[in-house]
Amino acid sequence: MKVGALLTSAGINIGLCILFLSFYSVLRKQPQNVKVYFGRRIAEQHKRLRGAFILERFVPSPSWIVRSLQCTEDEILSTAGLDAVVFNRVLVFSIRIFSLAAILCLFGVLPLNYFGQDMQHERIPSASLETFTIGNMKEKSIWLWVHCVVLYIISGVACFLLYMEYKHIARLRLLHLVRTTTNRSHFTVLVRGIPKSTHESFNNAVESFFTTYHAPSYLSHQVVYKVGKLQKIVVSNISSSYVILICGLYQLSILFCGNGMLPPEIPD
Repeated sequence: MKVGALLTSAGINIGLCILFLSFYSVLRKQPQNVKVYFGRRIAEQHKRLRGAFILERFVPSPSWIVRSLQCTEDEILSTAGLDAVVFNRVLVFSIRIFSLAAILCLFGVLPLNYFGQDMQHERIPSASLETFTIGNMKEKSIWLWVHCVVLYIISGVACFLLYMEYKHIARLRLLHLVRTTTNRSHFTVLVRGIPKSTHESFNNAVESFFTTYHAPSYLSHQVVYKVGKLQKIVVSNISSSYVILICGLYQLSILFCGNGMLPPEIPD
């Protein structure tokens, strides 16, 4: 493969990215797509959408890119939630790693590979990509240590950045859990399909299972035999945006504790 063909492929991909960004800047302005791109804002502000024809809606505008780059992490957290912040941190981490790798390779590895053999070089656009690989180096070359150093640098920086990003995201998650209001769905799990045992009761089987596999988060459990009454509670909670699993004959409510708080009481 020639360098010119690689540059052509890169140009096509960049052009497609610009085209897709233009499509997004147009689609996000359409009234029928507002609930897709701004669902949380619509739900919080309860704004009515206007369907009047405006020419500006069909003109691509790059201003949203500038505003998104200027947006702080706190604004993203308050507007789009913790998941958007984590996704943004993943993108930032990827950009940092690829930027470091690009700088080290462009100014360190590629020149060594290109001039690794005593040969007459063609013009770079018409040169083969093999002249930029480690295969173009001489055998037992004294410059091979550069490749090893670059690999160690990239690996070390990647591990350090992963540690820092995980630490930062874990702190944000803890703050998010502390600031959110207590909800029974955060601490209660409805379980079914408990195997029948001749050696121990359902109560002991559940307690043994959760104390063995979920000891740090397990607090207590309660066996529910009146399935019809529990069904009414489940239906009423679903109507108030409380999602819970519908179980069979033997249903148990397993309580978990978190954030240093005790779970709310279970209705009778």
